[in-house]
Amino acid sequence: MVRFATPKLMQFSKIKANLKYDLPAGIVVFLIAVPLCLGIALASGAPLFSGMISGIIGGIVIGTMSSSHTSVSGPAAGLAAVVLVAIQTLGNYEAFLLAVMLAGVFQIALGFARAGSIADYFPSSVIKGMLTAIGIIIILKQIPHALGYDHTAEGEEAFFESDGSNTFSSIWAAITQYIHPGATLVALAAIGIILMWDKPFIKKRLPFIPGALVAVIMSVLANELLKTMGDPWAIRPEHLVTIPVANNMQEFLGQFTMPDFTQWMNPAIYTTALTICIVASVETLLSIEAVDRIDPQGRITNTNKELKAQGIGNLISGLIGGLPITSVIVRSSANIDANSKSKVSAIFHGTLILVCVAFIPTVLNLIPLAALAAILILTGYKLAKPKMFKAMYANGKYQWWPFIITVVAVVFTDLLTGVGIGLAASVVSILLGNMKNAYYFKKEKYHDGDIIHIHLSQEVSFLNKAGIKHTLDKLPENSKVLIDAGGTAYIDFDVLEIIREFTELKAANKNIQVRLRGFKDEYAIGDYDFVEYESANENINAKAFEPKEKSVLN
Repeated sequence: MVRFATPKLMQFSKIKANLKYDLPAGIVVFLIAVPLCLGIALASGAPLFSGMISGIIGGIVIGTMSSSHTSVSGPAAGLAAVVLVAIQTLGNYEAFLLAVMLAGVFQIALGFARAGSIADYFPSSVIKGMLTAIGIIIILKQIPHALGYDHTAEGEEAFFESDGSNTFSSIWAAITQYIHPGATLVALAAIGIILMWDKPFIKKRLPFIPGALVAVIMSVLANELLKTMGDPWAIRPEHLVTIPVANNMQEFLGQFTMPDFTQWMNPAIYTTALTICIVASVETLLSIEAVDRIDPQGRITNTNKELKAQGIGNLISGLIGGLPITSVIVRSSANIDANSKSKVSAIFHGTLILVCVAFIPTVLNLIPLAALAAILILTGYKLAKPKMFKAMYANGKYQWWPFIITVVAVVFTDLLTGVGIGLAASVVSILLGNMKNAYYFKKEKYHDGDIIHIHLSQEVSFLNKAGIKHTLDKLPENSKVLIDAGGTAYIDFDVLEIIREFTELKAANKNIQVRLRGFKDEYAIGDYDFVEYESANENINAKAFEPKEKSVLN
């Protein structure tokens, strides 16, 4: 008797096969997430435990419901200032929690309204600039922590810091006044261990043990040894992870807080909720767009489903005392760097936070912040490698200038402000570069079996990205499509990426045969020659889909 594997069984088998990658990746993300959750709660003026609640919900609840395979959610630094002002305005934290719950309801509504399509309007130059800038910020912000100067909360991203200093002045103060030899040694050793662990002779022998975990364990053991020796290089408690410790389960459960539902008639609650909803949704969509671009498997997230998942997460987080949650680039990129394969890593990281905070917080409080800073510095470098600057410069001035303006703006302001400046620069670039002629996009309707013709006009700009993406995504399965650029003088880089992505990835999933015609060699996207037409209506016989010479898609 022949047994056929059901879809559920196949999915389970795939999850089981990926555990050897996802569980180690979840540990790495967990190590990074713990101090970030605490630091963002501190910067927000909220109870420290509220950050841990958000990390737990972001991992377990949103991780389970999200359609993203790589995104990791939790409290976001970009919302810290909003939360701080909101708590002060509303008068108490319990009233603020009601606003967080309502923000979640608003996000769910946005998901059903299909507002996730806003992500399609983010230019790739701005997204790549944002990713690069985040990498630079991570490196700059973690240098003081690596040197033992922990005056700012972990996870702070804004250039101007809460104590009046800025990113560069903090680095200078750390180097000239506050450098701690023990913390510095731990950070350097941790960087060395992680880099060594990536070498083939170790990676092949111990492929499923993350170097970051080894670095953290070694840093804890080294510091405990220094403390027993009474060495002045020993790292003091203020430079270690500091999780609130409950003496029993009752104290642990007492750290969860309920909203003040008596405030539901307060207009300020709704204003705050709407603000949180907008900021959190924009940050999530930016993060999802960025993370999808660096996913090695090229998987695409359903942004409308993601908004619903984030909304449910924020609804639950507000109900039990947590901070607002978004998809977070730092954690997500660390998740990808750790070679995760599915969202099991995000769920596992949330589970680890819950278990460790509930049962072994004192163990986590032995971890030096300098060791975690080392992990983040290497994560930042992978986001901001020099080759990204070279690649964007090679793409031409209409990609380079929005990219570099976004990088500078995000580094010297904050994420949302910088991205806004980058978007403005991208619009100016488009207007100057490729809005000379009107754009048209033509899609004719054909009977089943006929070929769908998509003709690109003389000038195809980024403004047409969303429309073209929508059209390609809606093409029927098992169809034949001809994309004709024969009369096109200019195609924007973003549109070329959409066409390349459709041709190489999406079309195969829907069994769509795609042929390209008229694309210039400089586009490096491939071009096929066609044989004669059958009739004046441009129906093409089956032989037309046999290329004379297959081009390599870059």
